[in-house]
Amino acid sequence: GIFETCDPAIVVCSSLDTTADSGNRPRVAASDLRRVGHSRLEAPWQGRANDPAVIIWTSGSTGPPKGAWFDHAGLAAAVHSSGVLGGRRERRLFSTPFAHAGYMAKVWEQLVSGATLVLSPQPWSAQGMARMLRDESIALAGGVPTMWAKLLELPERDLGRLDDLRVGVSATAPASPELVEAVAGRLGAPLVVRYAMSESPSITGTEPGDSPAVPWSSGGRPQGGIRLRIADEEGNELCPGHVGEVQVRGPGVMRGYWRDEQQTSAAFLHGWLRTGDLGCLREDGNLVLVGRMKELYIRGGYNVYPLEVENVLSRHPGVAQVAVVGVPTAVIGEIGHAFVVPTDPLYPPGRDELRNFVKSALADYKAPDEVEVVDQLPLNQLLKVDKPALAARARSGLVTHEGVGHP
Repeated sequence: GIFETCDPAIVVCSSLDTTADSGNRPRVAASDLRRVGHSRLEAPWQGRANDPAVIIWTSGSTGPPKGAWFDHAGLAAAVHSSGVLGGRRERRLFSTPFAHAGYMAKVWEQLVSGATLVLSPQPWSAQGMARMLRDESIALAGGVPTMWAKLLELPERDLGRLDDLRVGVSATAPASPELVEAVAGRLGAPLVVRYAMSESPSITGTEPGDSPAVPWSSGGRPQGGIRLRIADEEGNELCPGHVGEVQVRGPGVMRGYWRDEQQTSAAFLHGWLRTGDLGCLREDGNLVLVGRMKELYIRGGYNVYPLEVENVLSRHPGVAQVAVVGVPTAVIGEIGHAFVVPTDPLYPPGRDELRNFVKSALADYKAPDEVEVVDQLPLNQLLKVDKPALAARARSGLVTHEGVGHP
């Protein structure tokens, strides 16, 4: 597990009666950390730029968690890649866990800017987020698109005035033009999108001046110090408009996986970090993501990118959230299974209605064969949709399938 791989000298817990198994390693309560630290500090620590500074453990959505580690030079690079999100002495509210790369890989930027980090209370609620934005005078706030949508559903008396809010950040899923416009109109702040990962916490982002359609159709342009390319399986760079693997390099990219040379070697190709994401670059320099390489499924000989289908389905007025997975089946290889959280649980959209909605924007074979209405989508510890759990659920309910409207 994580403890065995990183082998910490001490384990900090929220309380000493925690059930976490730390083996025989010494533990200390977070409330006592300052006292313990002062008692053990013998002399100022003098570090070097290439000394390890932080290990960020991946969510484990594609296998066992891996420890992406960064040195101090890597953390310093975040200062130059923060763009509109950094460089100010202000109060910031984020809804992601404290161990998320959004915090841990940007410690230097937070210190240089003099920012105050405000942790969102758990469990999350729209009323709680509105209260924190007001009472804590938040200037920069982050959340997933659903959180922003839920916030906008609050009546004016619960939302109140958010005079301090400067910019909102949306992550993990595209933000529709309607949502971007609604946030700007109701909250008075632009909503920007960031695309990143544990192994490279800065990759691309949109800007406040972009058209509302840009955060919906793309992940934005490379951030400061980031080089980006789209490559085929052999590592050949592809021209704009061609789909391939998104690959990244720059000072803010991880140095490797902690104590795992094999995984580290597999993660890089000629010095480029292999993100495992599929996408293409538009002529205007914006990155368009189409899905994860491991999530791509082949239906009747045709490649289907789940993210592309999800982007279309999420624009249906009856769909609040959606996730699409590929499921093995007879005859045509794999089919698409869509899990839909309806806007109105009493009147969810039907399977044929959603299939036809997809067909109006994409090729027929990309329309999901199965549509399952659910109350909510499962999330992993980093608040990402748990696709492996959904795929397992879909497989358990499907034994064979002849396919619907396949080519």
